[in-house]
Amino acid sequence: MTVTPDPADPIDVVQRFLGALAEGDTAVAGSLVADELVYANVSLPTIRGKHRFTKAAALYFRHMGFDVRVHRIAANGPVVLTERTDQLILGPLRMEIWVCGIFEVVDGQIVTWKDYFDWANSTIGLLRAMAGALVPALRPRPLRP
Repeated sequence: MTVTPDPADPIDVVQRFLGALAEGDTAVAGSLVADELVYANVSLPTIRGKHRFTKAAALYFRHMGFDVRVHRIAANGPVVLTERTDQLILGPLRMEIWVCGIFEVVDGQIVTWKDYFDWANSTIGLLRAMAGALVPALRPRPLRP
C-alpha cells in the first residue's frame, strides 16, 4: 500500500517550503504562504503579506543563495517547530547560523513564520564564512546532499 502525503499536512508544507527556498524556487515558496503572511526574524523588521515576502525573496535570490538542514521538526496541530542550520550564501561565503523557527499553517499555507537566532552565533558564522572564503578547506560544506 502506498501512502500519499497530505499536501495540507503542516510538517509537509514547512518541509516543502524550506526545500523550495533551498532550491531558490521563489514561485513554489510563494505558493506555500498565505496572502496575510507575517514573517518575523526576531530582532529584524517584520515582513507582512505574500507580495512583500515574494518581492524580498526574489531580491535575495538575485544575489544570494540559501541552504538548510532541519535537525528536528515537530507539530502540534497547525503549529510547526523547527530546529535547523541555515546557510546564507554569497559567492564563496557560506555563513551558517542556528535557527529555531515556528510556522503556523492553515489550509496548506503558512500564515505565520517566526525565526529566532543568536547574534553571537551569527557573528561566529560570519567569521567562519570569511575564513572559508580565504582558505577553501575551512569553508562550510553544503548542508544537503
